[in-house]
Order: sequence, then C-alpha cells, then structure tokens
Amino acid sequence: MKAWQLNAIGALGSVLLLSGCAGLLLGGAAVGVGVAHDRRTAGTFVDDQTVELKVYDALNKQLPPGNRINATSYNGVVLLTGEAVSERAKQQATEVARAMTPPIREVYNELIVAQPSPLATRSNDGFLTSMIKASLFQIRLKDFDPSRVKVVTDRSVVYLMGLVRPAEGDAAANIASQVSGVRQVVTLFEFIN
Repeated sequence: MKAWQLNAIGALGSVLLLSGCAGLLLGGAAVGVGVAHDRRTAGTFVDDQTVELKVYDALNKQLPPGNRINATSYNGVVLLTGEAVSERAKQQATEVARAMTPPIREVYNELIVAQPSPLATRSNDGFLTSMIKASLFQIRLKDFDPSRVKVVTDRSVVYLMGLVRPAEGDAAANIASQVSGVRQVVTLFEFIN
C-alpha cells in the first residue's frame, strides 16, 4: 500500500474510534460471524438478541425488587433462569416474557423461589458453561458446529438450546453431563432433519 492509503485508513479508524462507531462496527462484525454459523435466519438471530434485552428490561421494571432473573432467547423460545423473590414474581416473569414482541413461541420458566445465588455460585456457573462449550469441540459428527448449541448454566444445572439434529443433541447432552460439577442437563433443543 502507498503511504497516502495507509494514512487514509488510519484517519478513518481514528474517526470511527472517536465517534463511538467502532462498537457498532465491531458488534456488527460479531453478529455477522455468528449468523454465518447459525441455523437461524439473520432476522431470527437479531430478534432473539432483542427479545433478551426487552425481557430483561421489562422484568426489572415490572417485578418487585430482589429478583435475579436471566432471560435467554433462542429461535423464539425464552428460557428464564435464576431466582424470584416469590411464587407470584415467578409467575409474573412468565407473563412478561410471553407479552414480548417479536412474539415468543414458548417460555421455559426454570426460576426457583429463593434469595439470589451468591457470586461464587454464579462464577462457578460461568466456569461450567466455558468447560461445556470447550468440550463440545470433541463431538465428531458431520456438519456439527459447537457454536450452534446455546449453553446456559444456573446453580450447576445446564440448559442446552439450539436447532440441532437428534444425534447432535444426544452427543451435546452426553458431553455436558460428563463435565465435572454438572448436577443436571436439561435439553431444550429443537430438532431438525
């Protein structure tokens, strides 16, 4: 490259960084890479991310304080995990999620009525999720891509979501169940041919 071309690229990069557009640029690239490996359409992929944010925001606004609720959306299916302060708050969480737009096809409410789990428990859950995601790379099935399996861990219970073939789902559940510290594996897969 010529010197003027390098300077132009550097100036453009500086403008993007200073204007705050770098996050949009990098975020857009990350979404593009994610969609390239995903079996969901690009629109569904973005809808799922939007639903997660909307549900989280609505739960914080509409439920009483003291809950720790995580919402995970995959292909129009929402998984609620964490702790609710009461049985009523747990039921309300389902109602809030069902009312979201774009429409939610299914809500799995796996909340428990309890005090929010301690940081050590949540850190362990993050560690287990990382271990399971890494373990999925051991699966040797034709066309299997570990990034197509969404792994959510709460209180050492592992939830697996995704659009997978039956053999892929079985292999992912088997691998996850072998990770030390996992209490239970719950499969919420949607099976494809």
